[in-house]
Amino acid sequence: MIDFKGKTALITGGSRGIGAECVKLISELNGTAAFTYHSDETAANEVLGKCRDKSKVLALQNDLESKESIKSVVERTSEQFGKIDILINNAGIWNYGRADEMSLDHWERLIRINLTGTFLFTKYVIPIMKKNKFGRIINISSTAGQRGESFHSHYAASKGGMISFTKSLAVELARENITVNSVAPGWVDTDMNNEVFSEEGFRERIEESIPVGRIASSADVAYPVLFLASEHARHITGEILNVNGGSVLCG
Repeated sequence: MIDFKGKTALITGGSRGIGAECVKLISELNGTAAFTYHSDETAANEVLGKCRDKSKVLALQNDLESKESIKSVVERTSEQFGKIDILINNAGIWNYGRADEMSLDHWERLIRINLTGTFLFTKYVIPIMKKNKFGRIINISSTAGQRGESFHSHYAASKGGMISFTKSLAVELARENITVNSVAPGWVDTDMNNEVFSEEGFRERIEESIPVGRIASSADVAYPVLFLASEHARHITGEILNVNGGSVLCG
């Protein structure tokens, strides 16, 4: 049985989708959690309302494009709960971009949010984990980072970078009792994909392309994330755990 009693997690992008499911499950499993949200305070409060003990959960507004905002979130979490044992880098964006038409600003903004944001949260959390001689870092990447994704090359590049970042840090931090892993989802039924799923016939075509015959729910991804954050995965580091229903088979 997974139990996070005595553990504190920081989840980025925790007001919806995979992140919100992670917050709720950590609370159910006796853990303490802080989570970030960009601007939707109503959604953040809804997540708080689903937690077992709201006194053990902290919602923090965050701008992923601001180094100062990221540093402040880490400092406030550490001050509130005394430590950070688990970091789940989940926050990010996904949008369309043809390589020959994409502006530099469009490219750089997505890279800044998805990849640099992950780097900065990790950078500021590592010293806290080193001090406590314990840490679990889980980065939410994507099948796009493994195989590429046409018309979304900037997104694929950000997630591919996250995968390489994961493997590099796994070795760098292993002697500090800090494991670093990644979960790479395929299609997930979250708000981020509502627009594309609304296109006539698109959802059905995606489901037909997935061997298990359905699109993952947020919980389908959150459970593997929490496994990697638990003691059951203490000897796993540098792993890219695929959660895609068999649609992309790669190591």
